[in-house]
Amino acid sequence: MSRYIRHAAAFCALLLVALLVNATRVQVLDAETYDDNPANRRRAIERFHQPRGDILVEGRPVTGSKDTGEQLRYERTYRDGPLYAPVTGFSSQVYGTTFLEHAEDALLSGTDPMLAPLPLWHDLTRTRSPGGDVATTVRAAVQRAAHAGLGGRKGAVAALEPGTGRILALVSSPSYDPGRLAGTGAGVTRAWERLNADPGRPMLNRALRQTYPPGSTFKVVTAAAALDAGLVTDLDAPTDSPDPYTLPGTATRLSNEVSGCEDASLRYAFQWSCNTVFAKLGADAGLGTMAAAARRFGFNTPGLTVPSAVATSTFATSVDRAQLALSAIGQYDTRATPLQMAMVAAAVAGGGYVKAPRLVDRTTTGSGDAVGATAARTLRQAMGPRTAARLRELMTDVVEEGTGGNAAIPGVTVGGKTGTAQHGFGNAGTPYAWFVSWAQRPRELEAAVAVAVVVEDAAADRADISGGGSAAPIAREVMRAALATPSRSGD
Repeated sequence: MSRYIRHAAAFCALLLVALLVNATRVQVLDAETYDDNPANRRRAIERFHQPRGDILVEGRPVTGSKDTGEQLRYERTYRDGPLYAPVTGFSSQVYGTTFLEHAEDALLSGTDPMLAPLPLWHDLTRTRSPGGDVATTVRAAVQRAAHAGLGGRKGAVAALEPGTGRILALVSSPSYDPGRLAGTGAGVTRAWERLNADPGRPMLNRALRQTYPPGSTFKVVTAAAALDAGLVTDLDAPTDSPDPYTLPGTATRLSNEVSGCEDASLRYAFQWSCNTVFAKLGADAGLGTMAAAARRFGFNTPGLTVPSAVATSTFATSVDRAQLALSAIGQYDTRATPLQMAMVAAAVAGGGYVKAPRLVDRTTTGSGDAVGATAARTLRQAMGPRTAARLRELMTDVVEEGTGGNAAIPGVTVGGKTGTAQHGFGNAGTPYAWFVSWAQRPRELEAAVAVAVVVEDAAADRADISGGGSAAPIAREVMRAALATPSRSGD
């Protein structure tokens, strides 16, 4: 009898072990799989059970949370949603998160370990802390000036503080209201479908995620390469450049929109944007020199985040000399985001150094206690200090005497470069209008702001589009707004 009891006990023990093993598999090994199962609403219910932390602009929240009383209790709200959408992105109960809402999701939702009172607190208690807040570097007046300047036209504006890398404005147009995507239901689905079907692509963040041919604004990079390499030593000396210029190895002749470009000095060529001079400079510099210069400014360097991910700006590295000549004037396969071109202008204004662009100033708990802070960080040196000083001189000439006069601000030193970028099959598309610039207050050692503006403006007449005409006035108002607000370049 005792033998049967022992067998039964052993069998029961095996069953108990099997149950424990299976429970361990379900609760530990397969926990993530069950958590991520679309049929499991528990995670979503937990996620939206408490208010989300806020994104702040100059200390004021531009986001909020609304108690709906539904199972997914708290729904995201936005103040001035279309104005700040390129900064915040959206947080949706159906479609997830984008941009800052995505990059800082752990802090905003309360799951960031930095918010916990003790290490592993969230794992041990299966709870989350109240959502933390994200203080941005954006200045409201600068953001509004950029948004108003585009006025609904397709395009983008990026504005930086050259000495710190703080992003003062980030605007993409046309924009959208992220609040329309926040909740659930048929209305949210319809809004999503309308936004995705809109030919204007309002949810595309053109400032960070769209690359454009930079056109003549890229001549800043080409000039830096030529000056650093010693191809040009005197800004006022003739450059031995024909007009028209025959692209190397071809019968294709490149001409200019203005006269006086034959054998023009670098100063004149930069001031009046002579394509022939810069195409020849690029070809003479060679692919290695040009590619290295572009990389120092940030081209062909993937992985940039602000903390939202930024599309990689590119300069072609497998080209013949004719293609290199076109690349040197911002055409062929050269592509740049507006943020990248703002970084180019900022490098000139900042003595040749490229600062890491950043959209987040600091993070805090919901009660205001510090969690983290970002500091100014140098990514690389784009050019020597002497080259940067000479480029500041050239860019100032563009505004004071050349094609960038519409960016001038009385009593302020402004440097700029216009650009008109061809695109489309056979360059038949309406050109993009570009302007990059920086502005420096009197008696200050550093520039206060660097700006890049691109206007797609497909409704305009091709002949009426130019960087100086369409984009420079927008840059002027953005710089004016930045100059009117206190500098925070102490870090």
